[in-house]
Amino acid sequence: MKPCIFFDRDGTLIEERHYLSDPEQVALLPGAAEAVRRAREAGFLAVVLTNQSGVGRGYFRIEDVEAVHRRMEELLAAAGAHLDAIYVCPHAPEEDCPCRKPRTGLVERAARELAIDLPRSWMIGDKAADIEMARNAGMKSALVMTGYGAASASEAGADAAWKASDVLDAVNRILREQTA
Repeated sequence: MKPCIFFDRDGTLIEERHYLSDPEQVALLPGAAEAVRRAREAGFLAVVLTNQSGVGRGYFRIEDVEAVHRRMEELLAAAGAHLDAIYVCPHAPEEDCPCRKPRTGLVERAARELAIDLPRSWMIGDKAADIEMARNAGMKSALVMTGYGAASASEAGADAAWKASDVLDAVNRILREQTA
């Protein structure tokens, strides 16, 4: 079983865009590719977990989400980074599905399919739901100050292992902790 660094998508790896469905609007945040690359070089799996309620609300189709992910992966690959998997919850909040963060359905599925050691894994995200999901799954977490992170800090910060300026800062701190 391997440890994993789970990444939220919007506001953590890519720029926050309200209900993003156009691949042309995908832009990596500074340091995102390096963060993914360093995580994998250190022996972690790199997996994205993302709520995409725009599908459940009928704003766009799952095929649009997949196109956004292809573009994100192209941008990461161009910078020498690679994700092991992407897991999506396409449901609206009122559907009360078990895969919508902060519930643990996505992370449990990833753990089963990829043989992930959850107690040795981390979640990096910009919202309280990311941090709460990590706690619910028995993982540590880091709250980034990009995306909604600064606004979420008072709500989520107490449960996160720490607050990081961005995803690269979070990965660097995780890697330092692993070698300490």
